[in-house]
Amino acid sequence: QVRLMASGGSSVQTGGSLRLSCTASGYTLTNNCVGWFRQAPGKEREREAVAGIYTGGEGTYYSDSAKGRFTISQDNAKNTVYLRMNSLKPEDTAMYYCATEAAANLKSCADRVRTFGFRFWGQGTQVTVSS
Repeated sequence: QVRLMASGGSSVQTGGSLRLSCTASGYTLTNNCVGWFRQAPGKEREREAVAGIYTGGEGTYYSDSAKGRFTISQDNAKNTVYLRMNSLKPEDTAMYYCATEAAANLKSCADRVRTFGFRFWGQGTQVTVSS
């Protein structure tokens, strides 16, 4: 059984930082695609893609809202992908989800992130940024 555990969400002030973790069990994240997504309060029908990583080593993908402030990284030994978020703003307040799916390369991974093409999703971790 594939399980993804997203953790690390918290309440911070504007300008603060957080590191979210996405740990898998029953499935290896190595050589696969992992994406981070978020859903803001009051926007239950609008899930936003944030970042993705092809853990086969070809690189990362970021949405425009994440570029320059967020960093996605992997720790294969821990079967975990991280999302480091700096310079947080109130508009970053959301439930953050991670997801994983097979992918052949970074391009296919980025396509999956943009189209939400993932079978396996975690349960979400709440990030709240206050002004």
